[in-house]
Amino acid sequence: MKRFLILVALAMAAPLAGASTMEDEVRAVFDKYIATQNAHDLKGIRNLLSDSPDLLWISRGKPIWGREAALKTLEERYKGTWKIEVDKKELRVISVSRRVAQVYAPTQLSAGEPGAEPARNRLYINLVMVKKPEGWQIVSILPIIVSPQ
Repeated sequence: MKRFLILVALAMAAPLAGASTMEDEVRAVFDKYIATQNAHDLKGIRNLLSDSPDLLWISRGKPIWGREAALKTLEERYKGTWKIEVDKKELRVISVSRRVAQVYAPTQLSAGEPGAEPARNRLYINLVMVKKPEGWQIVSILPIIVSPQ
């Protein structure tokens, strides 16, 4: 009986040993989001953005609503320079609930038209993710431009 109880305890603990935390999961999706952005991979971005008309991305001071509109905007931006560098030491994941998280990430965005010198802007990216059956998806991207000091 004692041996049986030990085996049951080990079997129950095994899934926990490999389990990742919410923060680990959200960070992994955020890292994939940045890598996909820098690779100018629209198909990859499509899979990370929520397929909802309520998806919100504020870009250049204007709201972009819905996944398709966001992808169309990115398609144009990807024709030029579009590179995001994240300050990983300052990145934070804030748990809003078991299925909602906010990511705060100080970043450097280099963006410019094709053939033009890109502008470099420091941003605080605030991104909200929701855990859906298919995994964590982005529902809002709210960058805040940091004024030069």
